Parts: sequence; C-alpha cells; structure tokens
Amino acid sequence: MHQVYTSIAQYHQQLQAGTTNCHTTVLQYIKVIEANTHLNAFVQVYEEEALYTAQFIDNKIKAGQPLGKLYGVVIAIKDVICYKGHRVTAASKILAGFTSVYTATALQRLIDEDAVIIGSCNCDEFAMGSTNENSAYGKVLNAANTLKVPGGSSGGSAVAVQANMCMLSLGSDTGGSVRQPADFCGIIGVKPSYGYISRYGLIAYASSFDQIGIFGKQLNDVALALQIMGGPDDFDSTALQQAPTPLVAYQNKQHTITIPNNKKFKIAYFNAAIQHPSLDVEIKNAITNCCNQLKQNNHLVQAVDFDLLEYIVPTYYVLTTAEASTNLSRFDGVRYGHRTKAPVKDLNDFYKKNRSEGFGIEVQRRIMLGTFVLSAGYYDAYFSKAQQVRQLLVEKVTAIFKEYDAIILPTTPTTAFNIGEKLDDPIAMYVADIYTVFANLTGLPGISIPLFTHSNGMPFGLQIMTDTCNESTMLQLAQLLLQQYQKV
Repeated sequence: MHQVYTSIAQYHQQLQAGTTNCHTTVLQYIKVIEANTHLNAFVQVYEEEALYTAQFIDNKIKAGQPLGKLYGVVIAIKDVICYKGHRVTAASKILAGFTSVYTATALQRLIDEDAVIIGSCNCDEFAMGSTNENSAYGKVLNAANTLKVPGGSSGGSAVAVQANMCMLSLGSDTGGSVRQPADFCGIIGVKPSYGYISRYGLIAYASSFDQIGIFGKQLNDVALALQIMGGPDDFDSTALQQAPTPLVAYQNKQHTITIPNNKKFKIAYFNAAIQHPSLDVEIKNAITNCCNQLKQNNHLVQAVDFDLLEYIVPTYYVLTTAEASTNLSRFDGVRYGHRTKAPVKDLNDFYKKNRSEGFGIEVQRRIMLGTFVLSAGYYDAYFSKAQQVRQLLVEKVTAIFKEYDAIILPTTPTTAFNIGEKLDDPIAMYVADIYTVFANLTGLPGISIPLFTHSNGMPFGLQIMTDTCNESTMLQLAQLLLQQYQKV
C-alpha cells in the first residue's frame, strides 16, 4: 500500500522518526508511476538516479549531517525544463533525443536543497495548448475522469501530483499553463510574478510571458518550493534583482504561511468576468457565494469596472505568437534536433522539411500567426496595437492595486472538457484562456486553489491575483479561503 503524504512536514517527521526512509518512498512513487502509465503523465522516469539520490539522503540522515529544506521530497519536472545529462524535448519531434547540456537555475536550487527529481512530464508541444493533446508523446488523461483532458500545457505535471506520482511538480505558465490544469485536476497551481523565478533553462515559448510555476496539494509545500526557487540569477537579466520577501516562516518544525491577526483583505473582482456568457453557471454561483462569505467575515469585496476583458485573449495571442515565431526560429535541424531524411533541393527546402516534419499542427499554426503579425504590412495593425493594449492593462491593474490587496477571478470558464472536444475549433480553445492570460500580460502572480466540486463530478476552484512581487498576500488569502472551505 502506497503511503500518501499530506505534507512535507509530515513526511520529514516520519523520516526523522525512522518509520520510513527516502529509498522506500521513492520505490513507492515509482510503483505508482508504473501503475498509472495509462495516464501518460511521464515521458521519462529517472528511476536509477532517483533511488541513488534517495539512498544518499538516507545516509545523511543516519549520519546526522545537515539536510536541505526539501530533503527526500519527490519532485517531477515538465519536459521544457533543462536538466543536465537528461533528455529535454518540449514534447516535440523536432527535439527528439536531445540531451540538455546544463540545468535550469530553478531546478538546481531544488536539487541543492536535497530534493529527489523522479522524472520529466508530458506537456503540450513547446507549451502551446490548453489540453495536453498537442504532444509528440500522445495525450495525457485526467486521473479524475480519463475521458476528460487534464488541461495544458503542463497537463502531465498536474496529473503527476493529482494521481500521487510525486509530491510536487514543476510546470511553466505562459498564459495559464499551470493554473488551468491545476483547476481541471483539483490541485494547487501557482504562477509567480514575472521574474520571480529565473527562466534560465526553461525552453522559451514567449519570453516576456513565460514563468516556471509549481503544482502541489498543500499550500505550505508549494510556498516553500517557490521561496527556494525565487530570487536573482546572473544567468537571467529579467529575474528579480533582489531577494524576494519570505513566503513561509519556520515554526513548530514546519514551514507555514502566517496570516497577521485579524487581517481584513480588500478584494476586487471584475463584474464583466463573473457575468461573462462563457462562464459556467455553477462556477459563477460558487465564486459569488465565496465573495459573499468573505463579506460576511468583514472583508471588503467589491466589483470594479473592467472594460478591456474582450481584448485580453486577442492581445495575448498576437504577442505570444510573435515571440514564439522568433524563439522557435532556432529549431532548424542544422545544429541539433530533427533532420529530414527526405531528399532536398536546396537549403530553403531543407529548412522547410525539417520544420514541417518536426513541428506539430498547433506549433505550426502559432508560428505562422506570429510571423504574420510581425510582417511589414501588419506589424503596426496588430503587434503595435497589442503592445498598446498590454500597456493599458498594466496601467489599469496598477490603479486597482492602489485600492485593493487582491483580485478574485474564475480560473477557467468550465470544468475539464472531453478529450477531442475542442481540437477542431482552435478559437474556442483560445477563448478558454480568458481568465488566466491576464496575469501573464501584466506580470502578476496568480494561484488557482481547489475549493469546489461541480455537479458533473469534476473539481474546480478560483484564481487569486495580487500585485507584482506580492506573493505573500496572495498565499495568505489562498490560505484563508482553503481554511474557509476546510481544504487544509
């Protein structure tokens, strides 16, 4: 019987008491991964290496040596995060068999704290998608209902946590790719502020949007991992230039999020978002009731006017596809990655065949759209206009946070939809990102927390956003709501 740990603190207590050890724990997680191969969450399991690391940590515990904050904690990573000596393919044929020559800063910081990295997880190709159906390795299934999508692009990482195949996992969030699958899978998903975690070692989709995020089932654990990964990095000029505010305090032998006594939050929500026709009625009612409960507990909760909602998704897709067009131009089959075996006429034909064979349909669609909006005749009409809208969004949100501590929004308009349901309608798929892309356009931190269960049996939650680099307030409000719904 596999031991399911409720928190890192509980796990560490058992390790110290000798009622379990890291080697046994890792073996148990490997067995769970093997028993759930039908979910297709992992593309590679580092079995031998993880067991070796576990034994090394067990020896440190026995010898009474100093231990890192995450000693023995089993973590999975998304297949867009570089790990030296390990394959990283972004779930794409164009990088089939490619081995990373260095380790991402965020991952290295977890390893330095004695975490055990158990494997890499399936995802949408180059992190482009909302369902995890756009992968060279095939689709990932939602463990709560295998006829449903797990969300994307970090669907494999979300399902790995959801199905107890690891304790925590890393994903990437360019427009909701951590928060949306967390919502669909009924777990916690956090995207920190832009620059909070170094992007060094994260395969780029859209560089001014991308952020490494984390999945977990326990808020304290997620906050601890974020705190460890955050901070300046000489390899990433967009990373924070100063150490972030501590997110957790160590007390009673565990890392905890502390809410100041009698703290009353000032919370905004967008009426346009709650009343949007795409929003499921049950989700709307649950979030409305949540806001009413907060009011009853003497927190200030107010609707604010937000007239730019309909511009968010178009702006996001114009800008991200433009950046993707540029970022993915490096994958040409010349220096590394997929190289065509078909006969070629010239260099241009060689490039065409490499990229047509190597990239999937969704990636090709976004590269072409991005190239179009950057082209001479359309640059001002699309790209420049989208940049202007982005600036308006930043100004709007800056004004909101002068008066409020946080914004509450739905995470997604619906619960997890059926596999294949939206594949033939990419526009419908893109519109599903309406509530999550806002945080990436403005650089805000966002968290999706699992609070509710729909009448269809699927989980859903809500999303909290706070001002840039104010992750501590976001986590405090998340903790309050989880306590309110007795999810902690």
